[in-house]
Amino acid sequence: MSLTVTSCHDPAEWDALVDDAGGHPLQLWGWGELKARYEWSADRLVVRDGDTVVGSAQVLLRRLPAPFRSLAYVPRGPQAAPEHRGAVLDAVAAYLRAEHKPIALTIEPDWEEPFSPLPKGETEEALAAGRATPPAPWVRDIEAAGFRRSENTGLIPRTLIVDVTRDEDTILKELSSTTRQNVRKSFRAENVRFGEVTDEADLRTILEINRETARRAEFAVHDDDYHRGIRDLMGERSQLLAAWEGDEPVAFVWLVVSGSTAFELYGGVSPRGMKLRLNYGLKFHAMKHVKAQGVQRYDFNGLLNDGISDFKRQFAKHEDLLIGTWDKPLSPLYPAFATALPLVRSGLKRGVPAVKKAVRDPGAAADELRQKVRERRTTVG
Repeated sequence: MSLTVTSCHDPAEWDALVDDAGGHPLQLWGWGELKARYEWSADRLVVRDGDTVVGSAQVLLRRLPAPFRSLAYVPRGPQAAPEHRGAVLDAVAAYLRAEHKPIALTIEPDWEEPFSPLPKGETEEALAAGRATPPAPWVRDIEAAGFRRSENTGLIPRTLIVDVTRDEDTILKELSSTTRQNVRKSFRAENVRFGEVTDEADLRTILEINRETARRAEFAVHDDDYHRGIRDLMGERSQLLAAWEGDEPVAFVWLVVSGSTAFELYGGVSPRGMKLRLNYGLKFHAMKHVKAQGVQRYDFNGLLNDGISDFKRQFAKHEDLLIGTWDKPLSPLYPAFATALPLVRSGLKRGVPAVKKAVRDPGAAADELRQKVRERRTTVG
């Protein structure tokens, strides 16, 4: 193969490329535009063999303090058939090195491990054993292109992806009996409806439910402007669904949707919605909603060892495992940068000052990381 890489500047053309390749919603044009509001920039790359498109990647670039220049990141991409993945990644990395000179390229593809799907609740030891088996040819190709697995994960690779091409009864049968009862009960509840949010007042209520859910579950949330940016920049690819009791939203799930995949960004429920179990009905309604659009996969977006993940696990008898985070160094300065990488990635979520602190003093950053690990172990214990 003799591959060429060019930048795409047309939103409609780009999204059609992503959809035609079965790409993920985080690879759509609007997601890159959203991130561009928050100190990233996006370069949408098309990889061709002659006149044939064999791959594509929306690359997000984040400026770093000198001498590191920038970090390149591909969320849930690139798009490429298994037999082309290594070559496409090699071509993308070469283009980035020449055009942007980043310190490294990080990818978190929407590609499943060869031994996925998994039985629900599979142990970490079993996952490690799966990874220790001889890799599939396309995994060897990724390694040959200079990429190595990284533990500095942004998007959680362990997730639940439901095949929504099946009929509704088949999907329902995979739910636990209690979950099926809660779904059916919520659909029969009086004065309750499910649908898509279009009203600004309802959006304000939902954002408050989101903050309330975050306080209850102890996780951080973006500000309201960020959420409105998703709505405005993703357009019809942003689909905010809710359950109402009367005129009051009491549960929501916020999806971004490509041609093949619906991806849960956020979800939440009020105390009243919890009492009525409307979060159960809403989740099943969301799967029906995207199924009607011809979507094939419903991705619940990450499984951890927490109550929210326990709720998600009730909707299938399996789990899925993506290949996770892979890095390719693109600069001789990468070893120094890698020392601070965990805190740099954390800092990217907190802002530029935190990033500068990590990259200017990698040793101190590593010490801070070790201290955080010790504190977490103390808290957990």
